[in-house]
Amino acid sequence: MIQHIARGDIRKTLLYPLLSTGVALLFIALLPVLQRGLSPEISRFLLRGAKIFLVASVAWLSIGAVFLLEIVFHKKYDVSVADNLNARKFQTQFVIFKRLLLTMIVFVAFSIILLSIDDFRRIGTSLLASVGVVGIVVGLAAQKTVATILAGIQLAVSQPIRIDDVVVAEGEWGRVEQITFTYVVLRLWDQRRLVLPTTYFLERPFQNWTRISADLIATAYFRVDFSAEVEKLRERFFSILGSTPLWDGKARALQVTDCGERSLEIRALMSAANGSSAWDLRCLVREEMTAWLRDEHPEWLPKVRLLPVEEEKNLFSPSNG
Repeated sequence: MIQHIARGDIRKTLLYPLLSTGVALLFIALLPVLQRGLSPEISRFLLRGAKIFLVASVAWLSIGAVFLLEIVFHKKYDVSVADNLNARKFQTQFVIFKRLLLTMIVFVAFSIILLSIDDFRRIGTSLLASVGVVGIVVGLAAQKTVATILAGIQLAVSQPIRIDDVVVAEGEWGRVEQITFTYVVLRLWDQRRLVLPTTYFLERPFQNWTRISADLIATAYFRVDFSAEVEKLRERFFSILGSTPLWDGKARALQVTDCGERSLEIRALMSAANGSSAWDLRCLVREEMTAWLRDEHPEWLPKVRLLPVEEEKNLFSPSNG
């Protein structure tokens, strides 16, 4: 992981916090010399200010370290590559736990600063000592909110969805763009955003097209006349797949799946590397097969057969029974 840390990243996230921490430590080390000739009240004030500055600097440094880890994770686990299953797994976990770490850092630093001030020491002590009581009160007063936050943590651990997963929820197709403690943002196919609570993905059924892998089996249906030669349809379908990079070469099939009153139902199956390619491949096959039938074999298009009245009478007369 070290090789993914660039100098620019360290400078952006750690340089100023490190300088601030160093200044605070240097000031505390030189404080006995600076206190000579100063009154006890001023000396205590300077010492207290130096400690607060040091705590704030260390908290700033810790937050910078978390953001540096985020940069490293984004570079090492890139979700823009084709095979991004592990990348999506690690990034989903890190997004949730990053927010948890930042909350803990700010909480601890704020409590320590309160403890260092005489007037607020009782508040700081109570803040640290009453976490359990506050948890009970908040749990009773805001059960739904707490349940939503816990659901966000559970999403990071169990991972029914991950960053950049392709899902179908509320009848909408989209990609997981953001996961927080309380809500999930889906980027829909038309660039709209669908925001759902985290509890939705733990309590309600939804489709995850990329849960195990990104590749999918796409289907395209079309109807032809009973006189159509299925083998020639299959050859044309295979030819279309072989001419497009959208097909990943893993699976293909063309079968008659239904015989209706007026036509045959043909189902074309083809594999694709991801959801977007599967959609484009499905549309391409429909367009190409329809154009081929129209131009090369219009007689295979579905048609309605009408018999003259006399022929119909002869067909169903008792003598033909």
